[in-house]
Amino acid sequence: MANMNSQSSEIPSVASTLNICGKSDPAWNHFYETRGLDRKITYTCMYCAKSFKGGGINRMKYHLACIPGQISSCRSVPNEVRIEIRDYLKQGELKKKALKEALNDAFDDVEEEEVQIQEQEVFEDEEETFEQRSQKRAREQDKEKEKEKEKEKEKGKEKEKMKESTTSQPSIKSAFSSKSAKHRANIALAKWFYDACIPFNAINSPYFKPAVKAIAGIGADFGGPSYHDMRVNLLEECKKELDFLINSYRSNWRDNGCTIMADGWTDQRQRTLINFLMYCLAGLVFVKSVDASDAVKDADTLFHMFFEVVEWVGPSNVVHMVTDNAAAYKLAGRYL
Repeated sequence: MANMNSQSSEIPSVASTLNICGKSDPAWNHFYETRGLDRKITYTCMYCAKSFKGGGINRMKYHLACIPGQISSCRSVPNEVRIEIRDYLKQGELKKKALKEALNDAFDDVEEEEVQIQEQEVFEDEEETFEQRSQKRAREQDKEKEKEKEKEKEKGKEKEKMKESTTSQPSIKSAFSSKSAKHRANIALAKWFYDACIPFNAINSPYFKPAVKAIAGIGADFGGPSYHDMRVNLLEECKKELDFLINSYRSNWRDNGCTIMADGWTDQRQRTLINFLMYCLAGLVFVKSVDASDAVKDADTLFHMFFEVVEWVGPSNVVHMVTDNAAAYKLAGRYL
């Protein structure tokens, strides 16, 4: 008792102590609550005279219960007080657990933030009330909304600038895209097809529309390629592009193998043609077409044709060979 009296003399006077009437937390029986000139609350232990700023009375219970982690332990607290506070904390944990289970059963879609708010309401002695926390949260949400509005305004300004910079161009395009201009373009293409005897099926080519779009993208200044470019330069460039594609397929042949297909057919001129194609996981490749109208389609002739294609692909890369069901084709396949 002498020790307690000597310690209590160092504690601030009762005149500066806040009124603690009506506070039901047992920790208030062992702490003094004071408010300094900076309006911050200070909690002073009655046993060890240590003072702590902030954290609420709930944090002070860990000091009395000598539970490390949140606050330093009190070395002068009596055993019966320490046991009482520990039991109170255990009961609080059980209440929190029961409340969480009840909330999970009733509201499966409740967010974690709302669950934490309901858990904190169990302790009525917290320094900040529920209303204060909700007000803070509302202010934070308002600030976030204001930031989002500012971002949307900046995006709107950028869009308006883009529209202003492009307002003249769409009007020019719309003038040239009238029905009469489209009709003149169609007539010009039709005359070219008729004069050059281009098959009508050429319009179904996958390269037709990209070519038209490319010309339209350049505009009226495009005069088209010359005869020499089409016959020499552009032909060589397309051939290099095709060689590059086939070489990319060759790596797939070595890894996964391929199938050679021989398709014999007769065209409108009654010519007997044999098309050789190669299929692999990367895609289908046309190898060559042989005019076999004047050739005797026996096993030896077919064998030499097949052998050339197999050598070009690579014998180790061929997994299957698909041909017609005629006897000569079967015998040529056995020779291979």
